[in-house]
Amino acid sequence: MTKDLYELGEIPPVGEVPAKMHAQVIRKERFGEPTRAFQPEVLDVPPIGPDEVLVYVMAAGVNYNNVWAALGVPVDVIGARAKDPYFPDTNPFHIGGSDASGVVWQVGSEVKNVKVGDPVVVHCGMWKQDDPVARGGGDPMLGPSFRIWGYETNFGSFAQFTRVQAHQCLPKPRHLTWEAAAGYMLVGATAYRMLLGWREHTVRPGDVVLIWGGSGGLGSMAIQIVRELGGIPVAVVSSDDKAEFCTKLGAKGVINRKSFDHWGMLPHWREPEYGVWLKGARAFGKAIWDAVGERKSPRIVFEHPGEDTLPTSLFVCDTGGMVVICAGTTGYNATLDLRYLWMRQKRLQGSHFANDEQAQGLNDMMLARRLDPCVSRVFPFDETGACHQLMYENRHPSGNMSIRVNAPRDGLKSLEEARALRE
Repeated sequence: MTKDLYELGEIPPVGEVPAKMHAQVIRKERFGEPTRAFQPEVLDVPPIGPDEVLVYVMAAGVNYNNVWAALGVPVDVIGARAKDPYFPDTNPFHIGGSDASGVVWQVGSEVKNVKVGDPVVVHCGMWKQDDPVARGGGDPMLGPSFRIWGYETNFGSFAQFTRVQAHQCLPKPRHLTWEAAAGYMLVGATAYRMLLGWREHTVRPGDVVLIWGGSGGLGSMAIQIVRELGGIPVAVVSSDDKAEFCTKLGAKGVINRKSFDHWGMLPHWREPEYGVWLKGARAFGKAIWDAVGERKSPRIVFEHPGEDTLPTSLFVCDTGGMVVICAGTTGYNATLDLRYLWMRQKRLQGSHFANDEQAQGLNDMMLARRLDPCVSRVFPFDETGACHQLMYENRHPSGNMSIRVNAPRDGLKSLEEARALRE
């Protein structure tokens, strides 16, 4: 007999879908710090469409996007979905989570790439099949229907079951535990696109690549990808105790940004403060040369702090090089000395997650054991709010974090192992 609700880690017969599920849920009335915003609830298991898959979630990854979801800023994700022309959703709650490992539990009538029982990891890019850009053969990332699953859409991975589009599912690396497999895809595929997605500025052997936030989730993936492509990664961190972590991943050198004090929005070039900034930017550029061991500037600057660092990133970038940016963790107002942009023919490129091919390219590197997912801490399901709080307060560990959902304990790699443990 089908049960209406299974406890966490209580594995139903494969393919049996209960009516209810446990989830960590955000509601508008709880918007605020993550420990308050995330609360456990029992909700209906979502139905799937013809091109969709229901995944039994073993573990979920942790990313800053669901700190934003908890706060309700810069976007009220619950309110925004009610007006979404492509993925309308009037449910008064948000189940976050944009990374997952798990098992395919149910498939829609049009699904061909996966079957019930397959162990998978899930990437967070989703779009409509009839999106005009995708239908025309373009990059679906540039289409109007592109959304980040588990942030811009509901029913993410912080629940026993999650609903995804079939193309989001990729093979789970067999050598990784469920928790390790859940932690790398969002940051890894984002880094992969930044470093390999922009023609004329892909990483080449010998290229110096400056990587901001080298010990974080994005940075840890970027260091390894650059290393595997034969580039020279130089990491920027906020404290000396993070240097060893970056060096072990392959960083040629590590720079502590707190050794410099010129950060912030660029002063006007007519003001005396501009000279102070310029002196600091030049000193930072010399620190890169010292790390590399020669006067060689970065051909690619891997950016995400934004407001505080972008003026310097553009300055130190080599002639004909690229600053590629995927976020603005220190702020969104960018100021630049355009003389260095046009005279040195540099490129400022925005980048956002990845398409199917890029997500697969990243996953292929993980399948081949060329990358470490760098999952440094695993949290139980009831600490979903607590681990996001650590991220909100910038007290999270180096690398990536994940949350154990249905996996009964860490160290398991297959559904059979998990079932045997429960039995």
